[in-house]
Amino acid sequence: MGDECEWMKLPIDQKCEHKVWKARLNGYEEATKLFQKIQDEKSPEWSKYLGLIKKFVTDSNAVAQLKGLEAALVYIENAHVAGRTTGEVASGVVNKVFNQPKARAKELGVEICLMYIEIEKPEPVQEELLKGMDNKNPKIVVACIETIRKALCEFGSKIVQLKPIVKALPKLFESREKAVRDEAKLLAVEVYKWIRDALRPPLQNINSVQLKELEEEWVKLPTTAPKQTRFLRSQQDLKSKFEQQQVGGDEEGDEEDEAPVVDAYDLLEPVEILSKLPKDFYEKIEAKKWQERKEALEALEVLVKNPKLESGDYADVVRALKKVIGKDSNVLLVALGAKCLAGLASGLRKKFQTYATHVVPAILEKFKEKKPQVVQALQEAIDAVFLTTTLQNLSEDVLAVMDNKNPSIKQQASLFLARSFRHCTASMLPKSLLKPLCAALLKQINDSAAEVRDAAFEALGIALKVVGERLMNPFLVDVDKLKLDKIKECSDKVELIHGNKSASSAKAVKPVPQGKVAPSSNTDKIDAPATKPTGPPKKPSNKAGPGKKVKGPGPASASGTKGKKAIEIKEVEPELSIEVCEERAAAVLPASCLQQLDSSNWKERLASMEEFQKGVEVTDKKELPCQALVRMLAKKPGWKETNFQVMQMKLHIVALIAQKGNFSRTSAEVVLDGLVDKAGDVKCGIKAKEALTAIAEACSLPWTAEQVVAMAFAQKNPKNQAEILNWLATAIKEFGFAGLNVKAFISSVKTALAATNPAVRTSAITLLGVMYLYMEAPLRMFFEDEKPALLSQIDAEFEKMQGQKPPAPIRKMVKRDAVDEEPPEEQDEEENGNVQDLLPRTDISDKITSELLEKLGDKNWKIRKEGLDELNTILNEAKLIQPNIGELPGVLKGRLNDSNKILVQQTLVTLQQMATAMGPNIRQYVKTLGMPIITVLGDSKGNVRAAALTTLNSWVEKTGMKEWLDGEDLSEELKKENPYLRQELLGWLADKLPTLRSAPSDLILCLPHLYSCLEDRNGDVRKKAQDALPMFMMHLGYEKMVRAAGKLKPTSKDQVVVALEKAQAVVPAKPAAPSKTSSKSSAVRPSSSVSVRAHNATMNDDTDAVALKNDPKKSKSGPTAKVKPGISKKVPSKPNLKDDDDKSGPIFIVIPNAKEQRVKDERALKVLKWNFTTPRDEYTEQLKTQMSNCVAKWLQDEMFHPDFHHHIKALTTLLEHLESETEGTVACLDLILKWLTLRFFDTNTSVLMKVLEYLKVVFTVLSKEDYHLTDNEASSFLPYLINKVGEPKDVIRKDVRSIMNMMCKVYPASKMFSFVMEGLKSKNSKQRAECLEELGALIEVYDLNVCQPTPAKALKEIASQIGDRDTSVRNAALNTVVTVYNICGDQVFKLIGNLSEKEMSMLEERIKRSAKKSSTVSTKQVEEKASRTQGLNPNATAPRKGCEEMPSKLKIMYRTYRMEFQLDLDEIENDNNAGRCELPDLVQHKLDDLYEPVCLPEPKNRSVSPHFDEIHGSTDSTINFVVSQVASSDINTSIQALAQIDEVLRQEDKADTMSGHIDQFLIATFMQLRLIYNTHMADEKLNKREILKLYSCIIGNMITLFQIETLAKEASMGVLKDLMHGLILLMLDSRLEDLDEGPQVIRSVNLLMVKVLEKSDPTNILSSLIVLLQDSLLATTNNTPKFSELVMKCLWRMIRLLPNNVNIINVDRILLDIHNFMRVFPRERLKQMKSDLPMRTQKTLLHTLCKLLGPKIMDHLALIENKNESELEAYLRRVTKHSMALSGGKIDSDTEKGGSTVEDKESKAKISETLAEIFKKIGSKENTREGLAELYEYRKKYSDADIEPFLRKSSQFFQNYIERGLRLVENEREGKGRISSSSSSAGFSSPADETPYVASSTSIPSAVSTNGEEVGPAVYLERLKILRQRCGLENNSKHEERQPATSLLSKPTVPTVASSSELLHNKLAHLRDSREYNQEQESHHPPMQTNSNTTSAANLDDLKKRLERIKSSRK
Repeated sequence: MGDECEWMKLPIDQKCEHKVWKARLNGYEEATKLFQKIQDEKSPEWSKYLGLIKKFVTDSNAVAQLKGLEAALVYIENAHVAGRTTGEVASGVVNKVFNQPKARAKELGVEICLMYIEIEKPEPVQEELLKGMDNKNPKIVVACIETIRKALCEFGSKIVQLKPIVKALPKLFESREKAVRDEAKLLAVEVYKWIRDALRPPLQNINSVQLKELEEEWVKLPTTAPKQTRFLRSQQDLKSKFEQQQVGGDEEGDEEDEAPVVDAYDLLEPVEILSKLPKDFYEKIEAKKWQERKEALEALEVLVKNPKLESGDYADVVRALKKVIGKDSNVLLVALGAKCLAGLASGLRKKFQTYATHVVPAILEKFKEKKPQVVQALQEAIDAVFLTTTLQNLSEDVLAVMDNKNPSIKQQASLFLARSFRHCTASMLPKSLLKPLCAALLKQINDSAAEVRDAAFEALGIALKVVGERLMNPFLVDVDKLKLDKIKECSDKVELIHGNKSASSAKAVKPVPQGKVAPSSNTDKIDAPATKPTGPPKKPSNKAGPGKKVKGPGPASASGTKGKKAIEIKEVEPELSIEVCEERAAAVLPASCLQQLDSSNWKERLASMEEFQKGVEVTDKKELPCQALVRMLAKKPGWKETNFQVMQMKLHIVALIAQKGNFSRTSAEVVLDGLVDKAGDVKCGIKAKEALTAIAEACSLPWTAEQVVAMAFAQKNPKNQAEILNWLATAIKEFGFAGLNVKAFISSVKTALAATNPAVRTSAITLLGVMYLYMEAPLRMFFEDEKPALLSQIDAEFEKMQGQKPPAPIRKMVKRDAVDEEPPEEQDEEENGNVQDLLPRTDISDKITSELLEKLGDKNWKIRKEGLDELNTILNEAKLIQPNIGELPGVLKGRLNDSNKILVQQTLVTLQQMATAMGPNIRQYVKTLGMPIITVLGDSKGNVRAAALTTLNSWVEKTGMKEWLDGEDLSEELKKENPYLRQELLGWLADKLPTLRSAPSDLILCLPHLYSCLEDRNGDVRKKAQDALPMFMMHLGYEKMVRAAGKLKPTSKDQVVVALEKAQAVVPAKPAAPSKTSSKSSAVRPSSSVSVRAHNATMNDDTDAVALKNDPKKSKSGPTAKVKPGISKKVPSKPNLKDDDDKSGPIFIVIPNAKEQRVKDERALKVLKWNFTTPRDEYTEQLKTQMSNCVAKWLQDEMFHPDFHHHIKALTTLLEHLESETEGTVACLDLILKWLTLRFFDTNTSVLMKVLEYLKVVFTVLSKEDYHLTDNEASSFLPYLINKVGEPKDVIRKDVRSIMNMMCKVYPASKMFSFVMEGLKSKNSKQRAECLEELGALIEVYDLNVCQPTPAKALKEIASQIGDRDTSVRNAALNTVVTVYNICGDQVFKLIGNLSEKEMSMLEERIKRSAKKSSTVSTKQVEEKASRTQGLNPNATAPRKGCEEMPSKLKIMYRTYRMEFQLDLDEIENDNNAGRCELPDLVQHKLDDLYEPVCLPEPKNRSVSPHFDEIHGSTDSTINFVVSQVASSDINTSIQALAQIDEVLRQEDKADTMSGHIDQFLIATFMQLRLIYNTHMADEKLNKREILKLYSCIIGNMITLFQIETLAKEASMGVLKDLMHGLILLMLDSRLEDLDEGPQVIRSVNLLMVKVLEKSDPTNILSSLIVLLQDSLLATTNNTPKFSELVMKCLWRMIRLLPNNVNIINVDRILLDIHNFMRVFPRERLKQMKSDLPMRTQKTLLHTLCKLLGPKIMDHLALIENKNESELEAYLRRVTKHSMALSGGKIDSDTEKGGSTVEDKESKAKISETLAEIFKKIGSKENTREGLAELYEYRKKYSDADIEPFLRKSSQFFQNYIERGLRLVENEREGKGRISSSSSSAGFSSPADETPYVASSTSIPSAVSTNGEEVGPAVYLERLKILRQRCGLENNSKHEERQPATSLLSKPTVPTVASSSELLHNKLAHLRDSREYNQEQESHHPPMQTNSNTTSAANLDDLKKRLERIKSSRK
């Protein structure tokens, strides 16, 4: 008894775990009573027993266990925390209760399990029960089966997951224990109730006797669907409804949730078949014998009979089957192949989608076969394929065969559409898809073949049934009544797969008996098209409550699909007669109002309108007869009302009616015409547009806009048209772009652009600008055929919109009498898709040839590259392509695995290009090509991964994320243990997932691999996995992710759960629908991007709370309602709401001088000095105390909370209040910085990153406020910041360095230097290295003065680090010393002191290396220097703003003149801030005093004084001063200076005083032009009229100057170049066109440029233009092609002036410039340019000079060094020779009188034909002799015929052959060795592409001319020399070579006295110059071309050797 007394006194919880069973028994009884008494489900008492409940159910004493089970049941029923015990208690029940002999214990165990399910924990319970089924104890197994059966019976298949149960059933039927088998049978019967025939396939392999017994039991079951009888806590509304039905006996009741339809496919295990294919399958299927092919197909058929197949790469199998179906001649094999394809599609389902589009065309084409067996197999195949994809994807293939000539193909295509429509719902058949299909079917109902017509009628009838008459009627307008009746008849007969969802069947339908299950509306889950579904049709979801019915005229309104783009309303109503309208209007309006509507007195009409308005305002909207009222308003005078006040009232009333009532489109049609007519009215236009907006809200903008625009352009009033376009532009911004008929608007806009009225054109361009915001670049394609001027205006408008985002819609269509629905999830993507669909696309399938595919798959990488290049060319030419690209995806997939990484990158670029070209249609290739792109992310090379990521993102832009997340493909990629792949893929998912409003359920498949990444060896993978966790949780939820973690190993599970808890705190909020967030976003905007991110991170609580409040499923009712533990954290309780109210105030309390007092206290040692290695508690407490006075209490609690999540919230709050409470931040800055140093010691990376983020923002704000850190603040913060620079993570180190960089703006660099030097003492090598780099950066920016305490001491310390062990430290130290060396040179060796020999050699080597690189300063250093120095000291010589904005430019040195007052060009150009300075008043000079005679002293060489006072007295210095003011940044100063100079220039007697100052004046002028261009024009605040005034002054001055020829010629070449550069830029400045007088300025500039070209020194201007052209082509500046074109136009003008100027220009200088130009741009480079204008310009200039100077031009090459190597010299030589030959020919032809020429006998065409025929014979083996004979005769007959062009393109061997052949013919004919002589032409003519001149043929007779005159002896002498050479009589070095065959056969031209050997040497020299053309011309031009003048010799040495051989053969 003593013992009993002891435990009796114990508290209940201790009794429950007492070792004495009686004590426990007593404890359980008391606990049960206690649990029943506790009313509050959230009482803290519940938490005491959390760890004891498992002990309650697993008590070892049977008696105590019973009581414990009872207590546990009460606890679970009432405690809000009971859910946390689910797993352990359910496990205890299964293992320790179900094996008990007492039936009561077992019953309680079952009840506990069911109660857990009721409190929202079905998954863990079911998991434990399923585990129990594998227990060795049959009692436990039976009890588990019974519990699951009861759970299923009571809760239904929505709560209890059937898939794992069905998988376990076959194993249970195999049990030895009869009790287990019997219980399994009962469970199978219960499962069958819920899923019917879907259970049959999984159980098909059980014992036949058992199956028969089951069948017998199944037949006995009632046909009605079972109902859920027990409900979850969140389903209390369903529970009350169920109870009402039971009481009332109403079986039908209202609409209720049905049991989910389960697909048998989902219950099956997939089978892998690819590895089971016969090894010789692919060989046999290609075999010639049909029996072998049949064997292969039969083997495949057996494998594909498996109902569910494992995913894999089936591309080769599909390709083989496609070939069999499409090309096999044996129809039996075609049928067999079709069966295999059907099996494959049925087994793969959704995974077959990628192959669907490849096989459908082949199947459709094969329908030409008439054998029923084949047709049936093909039908089954195409139906199975359809179920794997969507009709949208197959529509193009179907439409392609609808016009086929074969009626069988047309019939079967229509029947396929009919069967497909049966599986569709209205949302699956959007208008864009239905329209082309209906058009094709309507064409077929008129076909001559009856079977085609019937099939078309059937398809149209089913479509009508699916979408309803309202959507189909527009397509059936032109169908006659007879055919329409037949379509409706077909429609009435049909029964849809998804039931009839039209308006007539909106009522609830009784469930019909279920046969074979048809799955849910997802097309990829339908079993087979032949299966007749008998399941209950889905009922429309109704969120309005049980008492309401869904209204709506058509099927779209009845279905709850998300695919809808617009909310359906009552759009059309019947027109009312005027009598009915009057009657209805009288019901709401006073009689006097109606009587006075048409009064002749305007005041009465106005009074009537006022009464009308009051009547409308007071009438309830449901009773407002809108149509009647607007018809009353339209009564006479209606819209022709003459009084504007009455009209304004009338328009206002229309808007009021539209806003208030149920305004239909019929009502809108009454008023729209009048509103459009008044839109352009000055007084009523605004009201008219307001009314239009109201109607758009009521009837939708797309419909209203279409009507209004059509009406406006039906009128001829341009004002109305312009205003309607303006209204539409505004309306699109307000409503958004969704649903607009873009094609119609584009047509109207084109009409408007062609209007004569400028206002209409302007409005049209404005509308285009708004449309561009939504459509972007594709919009321009519609206007490419417009005139250039108009197109440039459109482009200018588009440029304004570039980079802007479309505004969020602020209006939307008002929903009348309809339930609110969520907007479609991917509305934006659909809109983009619609825009893309409007664009013309090219079909490139015919270009994807088998040759191209073979190239892409070739073994040689070069050929593969050629294939890729060809494909790129095809894509570039097509721009936009259709999605049918044949077998290209499979081949490109192979290239992504190419061993050559360059080809992989090229393939990625190609795929990126393909995505752009194909647009949203690329979606169908995501699985084929998209997933292999992800695989490339695992490549070891960073550049390849970067390219893959870019390509991946470009694809996602077009496809959206849904396709990528569907299926198992993504999880399979993540499964691969490749660290690169994992980190890139997880990083990509972390970026993309937060942008989605919802994600597919398949995302959960990635979780196991995500968890394994959390434990990956690679640190980067772990980091990326941690970052991705919140993003996954955002879509899957914490509960699901924890449940998934439960399947991991215990050690892994603990780590993952900790990571999940951390991630839960930073889960971002899901992005809301745009339409819902628009108003919020416009009202509240966070202060910065940082605060936005932080704000979003903490918004979960509110968003979840709102979701719970709005969602009836989540809302709780009744006092016993429970909340999910996972969600309960996020529901704010009342105290929290109060706290939130308190948080609205300021977070800082500003106390005057508080900061100074804290500094004093620290100095007086009243408080601890903030200096520690690790923070101790006393420091934290001290800081907390100091903060209590000046920081809000709630924020202080967050800052010092032990949980890091609260620290993140505190930092977020600090960020949000930073800008609004800058003063408070500054006042408490020392405390904030101290708190941040404490956070530096936290190990949590998220907190550290947030701290650094805050610091960056705070220092930016402080620098703007010109705040400087105090020494106290810096000393308590900087050392700890510098410690973090040694962090191992790069991101943190970079951020710390960035913060140190920013601190230079708020704290002196010299003081900071000391702190950084302290950092060198750290043991952390990374910290030392980073500190050294920071020291180097400080020295580089602030010079050696920054070094503290002295440069010598600091540098010795730095130099000591050169000997460090760590490489990065050594390098950093060396770089820092090198930086010092660059500043002070060799003095650095003195400063650093003594170094070891090794260290000194390292330093010297580094200095040498850096010397090579130090010639140019990197942009990065410049920017860093600027960023460090800017803002530190206003008076410091810091780089100005312009240095950061503009690239560094070379200073132009003008050495051709000397200036007394020289300008610093770069300083003036970059001085953007100068305009802000206060300028002193300008000195006004008396210009008359300038011209008084001055006594000039003797000229002496002396330096010019820089002081203004000393030079101010002379005339020159005064002019210098005035000229310098021209370049002033102040516009007025510049204008005054220009006015003074203009006054001088206009007076002839005074203008000469400007002589010597022209260059100086022009420099100042173009500097001012550059200043205007870069600065003034960009300044929006500046009045543009002042700029135009300045422009006119400059241009006027210049024109005046260049009219004075003597002054104009003083301008030097360099100055003219810059002047022309500035003027051309001014002409091209598009900003001028927007100004009123801009075009006039451009015309003036044009005139000025003409003056400059005409009046300047011709040498200087020509030289400057050549150099400017060279610079522009090099693109050293940001010049456009237009710039170069204008430079060339100037050159052309100068070329036209050359005949007048040739005698005064310095030709040597011009040729030197051309030589330099040709060195930079040789011929080959010019040829490669897109435009041939530069080449033509160069040639024209040179030919003009040659023409003017003749051979003398060769004397002007003196300035060119190594002129023999100059391309110019060779070119000029060719041109001069050609010119001489040409002139000689002309002279000779003039002397001829009556000589017969070839042209007199035959035309050129006939000659070419004859010679071509002869050479053809010579080229053939059989007719060679005959051809040579004919050629000899032809030459003899026409001695002047030119056959050289035919020879020139042939090889040297062929020419020699012809030469020998002709000699042989001559010897045979004449019997002697005489060869007809001819002299060669005076030189080779230049190639045709080099010169426009073509040499004409000239005839010279052989001995005597035709008129009998003798030829001079020189000719005979020349011939004699030639003959002597040929006979070898003149064998000396000068004449050892002889002419080639071209000389022999070419026509004689000009007689010459030069020897033939000299001629030959000339030719050889010419050959050397032009040999680069020979091979190209040989390969590209056939021998018969006669317009080419190039030679055929390929090599000089080769020619000499051949000549030697010919000579020796003749000896």
